[in-house]
Parts: sequence; structure tokens; C-alpha cells
Amino acid sequence: MNKGQLIDKIAEGADITKASAGRALDSLISTVSLELAIGGDVALVGFGTFRVSDRAARTGRNPQTGAEIQIAASKAPGFKAGKALKDSCNT
Repeated sequence: MNKGQLIDKIAEGADITKASAGRALDSLISTVSLELAIGGDVALVGFGTFRVSDRAARTGRNPQTGAEIQIAASKAPGFKAGKALKDSCNT
């Protein structure tokens, strides 16, 4: 499912226009992104939790040359599915 198809499903399920559903989805995405950018978590009970984790600096290898390279520390967004979401996938 792509973003357009998701907007169609939201509009149908919430009985709103596609334009309103698109704005709502865009608002959700930007709100989650902003919260993660400041280091917060977004928990949706039953669905899951969006969280930022720290990745330590490490040594890697260039696959073409085999030379060692240093990979800088970074932050990575992640998602952990909630119980209800996991259960819905296993029915």
C-alpha cells in the first residue's frame, strides 16, 4: 500500500474527504518526525512505539576494496509493534 492508497482508506473509514485525510496523514507524519527529532517517543497504545536509538561509532569495511572505514555514531529512528498489532498479523 502506498501513501495515496492509505489516504483513500483513511477517507473511506473516517467518512471524510481525501483532501482532509491527506492533511491528517501529513500532520501525523510531521508530528511524529518532530517529536523524534527532539528526542521524544511517540506511543500509540495497541499499535506501537516510535523511538530514536543511538548507534555507536564502529569500524566497517568497504565491500569493493576491503579497506577498513570508520562509521560515525548516529541516531536511528525505530518502531516497536504493540501487542494488538502483532496479534492482528498472526490471526
